[in-house]
Amino acid sequence: MDLSCFKAYDIRGRIPDQLNVELAEKIGFAYASVLKTQRVVVGYDIRESSPELTEALCKGLRSAGADVYNIGMCGTEQVYFSTFHYQMDGGIMVTASHNPKDYNGLKMVMKDSRPVNGDTGLNTIKAMIASGECDNIPEATGAVHSLDAMGDYIQHLLGYIDLDALKPLKIVVNPGHGGAGIVIDEIERHLPFEFIKVHHNPDGSFPAGVPNPLLVENRASTQQAIIEHNADFGIAWDGDFDRCFMFDEQGEFIEGYYIVGLLAQQFLSRHPGEKIIHDPRLTWNTQAVVTEFGGTPVESKTGHAFIKQIMRETDAIYGGEMSAHHYFRSFAYCDSGMIPWLLIAELLSRQDAAFSSLLKERMTAFPASGEINRTLTQPQQVLKGIEEQYADQAIKVSHIDGLSMEFPGWRFNLRLSNTEPLARLNVESRGDQALMEQQTQEILTSIESLDNSIS
Repeated sequence: MDLSCFKAYDIRGRIPDQLNVELAEKIGFAYASVLKTQRVVVGYDIRESSPELTEALCKGLRSAGADVYNIGMCGTEQVYFSTFHYQMDGGIMVTASHNPKDYNGLKMVMKDSRPVNGDTGLNTIKAMIASGECDNIPEATGAVHSLDAMGDYIQHLLGYIDLDALKPLKIVVNPGHGGAGIVIDEIERHLPFEFIKVHHNPDGSFPAGVPNPLLVENRASTQQAIIEHNADFGIAWDGDFDRCFMFDEQGEFIEGYYIVGLLAQQFLSRHPGEKIIHDPRLTWNTQAVVTEFGGTPVESKTGHAFIKQIMRETDAIYGGEMSAHHYFRSFAYCDSGMIPWLLIAELLSRQDAAFSSLLKERMTAFPASGEINRTLTQPQQVLKGIEEQYADQAIKVSHIDGLSMEFPGWRFNLRLSNTEPLARLNVESRGDQALMEQQTQEILTSIESLDNSIS
């Protein structure tokens, strides 16, 4: 059986050759057998293949003796929430997030919504299937329950904000025909906001394209609606809405890096002295904000498994990645695409200022390139060559995640993709836009030259 859909942190593959109902049933059986789960939450996204995969998954879980609690169509964070809130033994979300519509996958957690990855059971599940132990699955003995978790989930979300402080903001929301619109419709009645809804209804055929706001071509509909309706800000999500992306009142896309600083400021203004986790790609703004507001910045390797582990180890109140993943201690250290925009809406209500004005100072103080990807033939050799080229000038070098090098007025991080022959570059400076742009171009030229000379 083709098991190429097993990745480092989850399962994801093309339907039906890499992932299908037969494999989904075996995964369910192996998951419950390996993790010895008795009660498992299951939810699924809006993809057309999700219902049948979910049915097969549930059959496999039940064959291993587990009881299934099906919360229906939802976002990944609703599986996280239901697993920890109802004290279940585990949870599985059927989703391929922002992958093309002919893909699907599974994100799995264990008790307390701790991630199941290669080191915590995923490799064992894969090995069990590969060995043939799942080829003759017994009759199902576990029960199936429908679990309506929406009400408790909405109340939990509302607990992050002061409802009395909110003002009647006008907000553009764009789920990209993913699942976020279902939650917006539920939470809308509790809030004084006017929502301008774009690509709102769930549709697994993705008529407006794959819901991935990181793609520049997917941002125009949100930006146009903000301008047309004179909105206070805009939000767009990926398909399973574990990430949210924000736009200011002028329709400008906001790099997730600066949102991390804003949210860190909010948490520390209420809880001084707490630890804030950030990734190594862009760091200076986050470190400056956290220090200014009396917190302790802690750097973690990029990726949800690493961030969640470091947050648990340090008991950090919040963690954020520039990729628009935001993690919260009171959300079992998991990522949410709903909590961030609620916090920003409260901040804008309290500040009574335009979104762009809250960001301008930070963006001017620490201008950043945003992530730039380059396809390479010899990525490891290029990384080594760049380090050698800049070694004499650097005042600090780190390998916590790829290559980070700091200089008196600027820094960069260059890391390799885990799944593709790509190098990902991020550059920032201390208040010098021209220097940042100059060094970005210089490194990109060096990367191209090195790759050509090696190949």
